Amino acid sequence: MNDPRQYVVIGGGLAGLASAVWLAEAGKQVTLLERRGRLGGRTHALEVPALHDIPDNGQHVIASGYDHLFRYLTSVGTRDLVTFPHQGVLRWPGGRTTVMGTKGIRALRSLLGAHPDASPADRARAALATVRMGWQCLRQPADLADLTTDQWFRRLGMPETAREALWDWLALGIAAEPVRQESAKVFADVLATGIRLGVKHRQPVSIGYPTTDLDTLLVTGAQRVFDRHGVRVRHRAVARRIRIQDGIVTGVMLADGEVVPADAVVCAVPNSYLGGLLDDLPEHDEIYSAADKLGFTPIVSTNLYLDRPLGTEGAMEALIGGADVIDQVFDRQRMHGRGTEHGWLYCLTTSGAYAQIHKPHDEVVEEQVALLRRYYPAAEQAEVLHAQVVPMPRATFSQVVGTDGLRPGQRTSVPTLVLAGDWTRTDWSATMESAAQSAARAVELLLALPYSHSARGLGSRK
Repeated sequence: MNDPRQYVVIGGGLAGLASAVWLAEAGKQVTLLERRGRLGGRTHALEVPALHDIPDNGQHVIASGYDHLFRYLTSVGTRDLVTFPHQGVLRWPGGRTTVMGTKGIRALRSLLGAHPDASPADRARAALATVRMGWQCLRQPADLADLTTDQWFRRLGMPETAREALWDWLALGIAAEPVRQESAKVFADVLATGIRLGVKHRQPVSIGYPTTDLDTLLVTGAQRVFDRHGVRVRHRAVARRIRIQDGIVTGVMLADGEVVPADAVVCAVPNSYLGGLLDDLPEHDEIYSAADKLGFTPIVSTNLYLDRPLGTEGAMEALIGGADVIDQVFDRQRMHGRGTEHGWLYCLTTSGAYAQIHKPHDEVVEEQVALLRRYYPAAEQAEVLHAQVVPMPRATFSQVVGTDGLRPGQRTSVPTLVLAGDWTRTDWSATMESAAQSAARAVELLLALPYSHSARGLGSRK
């Protein structure tokens, strides 16, 4: 029997795309509402009109433990467009580098002291502190949620060389917050998830990257799924309120007053766009308060087209020695095998970019070029052929001390309304995997509901 129920997904970011894809695969009638003229949310390609080139709005890395993201990529046919080099490059001012392995003996060496100046005593202290860290990730101290990551590292006795070469920038990269304000519990929870997945898969978690642009990776394949299953995508459809009557979802009201009929809704918008949507939900005040308290963290990405190569040793390189920010350089030639007719493209991503987010674009470019010249001798005479700055003031939700426990689950008191998005409660921090996992949980909740012909045909319990 055909299922006549109408499923509406609000939000065309990764969580919304995954929700719509998996509902469609389950044979459901799906409408996807997106407020903008394109899909992808905060993970999308971004055209440079002057060059007719399409870089991304920011570089994203992928961990080998992202099981739900890989499920999504398999659904949309792009699983083979992710690669894992099993190593990364750490670069110090002046050009000195260290290769950080993520597999086997080289991974162990990285954990115990990737800093080239680390003494034998430093490495011994790093080994002991790392063992303590792993233990406390799995059996967390009662006060961990009250500590910053910086305070936790100090209590563990992690030496400064190990922090500079690995732990500080890894923590900042995971939560996009400086370690002096980031919640230690957030970092510990992610590490615990990585440990458990490493045991499950019998291999350590490795870091990889897409070998194509984000639209090809995440959006194009989803559109093919939508075409195949008849998913209706409505762009420029601004949802204002999810209508609920007698505990049952009945529709979604748009900004122009139109009501889109719905028997079930996946609300997959960022915490910054939640206001008003859940007003009919009994616990809306609690969810709104959590969304507001989570706040936002800025990230700035800069796409630089140079007249010569930088002489990178890896596709991904972390610049060591910054203060409270993480700067990463991505060599798009190595990553995508792209030509250099427009110049050599390098993407610089700055997480925790509180100081940079409000600066004029030309000032950001000047700072980033100066940064490259500090770390890459080959950049001393390099000229910028074109530059594109992508400021994201609300790149993700904030994960500072005091935010632990705020993230709501996917289930609400109305069975036919579920939440999705990286800011909802998952095993990860603000990552593509968090978005995909939230979608998987949201869809599972809807598909588990019993069928009934009452109240528009969904959600009554027997």
